[in-house]
Amino acid sequence: MAIDARDLYDRISIPKNNPYNIKITNIVFGVELGSQVPLDRIANYLENAEYEPESFPGLVYRIPDYGSTALVFTSGMCILSGINNIDLAIKSAEKMVEDFKSIGINFDKDPKLTIVNLVVSAELHALLDLNKIVYELGDCEYEPEQFPGLIYRMDNPKVVVLIFNTGRVVITGSKDVKISAKAAEVLRKRLKEVGAIIKDLKE
Repeated sequence: MAIDARDLYDRISIPKNNPYNIKITNIVFGVELGSQVPLDRIANYLENAEYEPESFPGLVYRIPDYGSTALVFTSGMCILSGINNIDLAIKSAEKMVEDFKSIGINFDKDPKLTIVNLVVSAELHALLDLNKIVYELGDCEYEPEQFPGLIYRMDNPKVVVLIFNTGRVVITGSKDVKISAKAAEVLRKRLKEVGAIIKDLKE
């Protein structure tokens, strides 16, 4: 059995030219098993499984060897979390499939590993006026009495950005770090255009 993880290494490769100090803080992986999975059987025979279909349609499967957890659905789609490394994701998926096969569950083809969501941090190198951002950009959520960050939903690229007045941002919703880096570039340019930069720390 081989896990198909083609193209994934390129998707999480930080560009050498990294002016916004992009760092990956979390990766959510998907594992496509290629056929339906009998969740009841897994729950009955494997001790690392938790399944309560009356409250949630997926089965939680823990992979302690690699500190990861998978949400497994009947469709054969799994969400793998708890790791930020493709090699560990491959090993986790291999271990999970091996465990499933040990109780008589077989698959028609090799599983495929995908990236469901990247979470990256970045620095815009500027002090920001969050109230100005809300007024000028719209499509924002900002309740400073509850949380100091502003949530901004970008259309192009299509990501969600958590913005702090220090210029630090957290970008989610991308499946490629190059798109995340582009979002940081586009956002900084837009904030400068609308006058939301109080102090430009690059100057």
